Amino acid sequence: MNQEQTFIKILEVNQQRIQKICSMYTSTPEDCKDLVQEVILNIWKAYPSFEGKSAINTWIYRITLNVCLKKRFYRQKEQTTVSLDNLKFEPTSTIDASNDGQFIALKACISQLGFSDRAIIILFLEELAYKEIAQIIGISENYVAVKIKRIKAKLGICLKTKLS
Repeated sequence: MNQEQTFIKILEVNQQRIQKICSMYTSTPEDCKDLVQEVILNIWKAYPSFEGKSAINTWIYRITLNVCLKKRFYRQKEQTTVSLDNLKFEPTSTIDASNDGQFIALKACISQLGFSDRAIIILFLEELAYKEIAQIIGISENYVAVKIKRIKAKLGICLKTKLS
């Protein structure tokens, strides 16, 4: 396979993950699509420099999160307030989560987390190992465990208020 075919295959494997992460950092489906395109463009530009020091999926997660955080940072610089009223989510899997109150509440609670906490919990929910999350985020594996425990506690409190 040539480089372009390999790249397309890698994108096919990681497409849903990229969309899920991007959806957590946007409030409309259109913004999500734009962000996904920007992530793919950044992956394509960086692909020739991929050295294989980490798994390709780990490398893609890192680029995806960096693009999302960068975009969010610039968007917040432009706006002084962020409204959670526009919170929308389009599930990328075949599960219809749109009518699931617990799922909607969890999405809302995750959206209220800080950037790094949101990134960590998204990767945790994607069932990545602590070691992989540590590589992507750039912190120690032990600190990932501590952060996840704290984030779960925050989400637990938030969910109790939203679901009661």
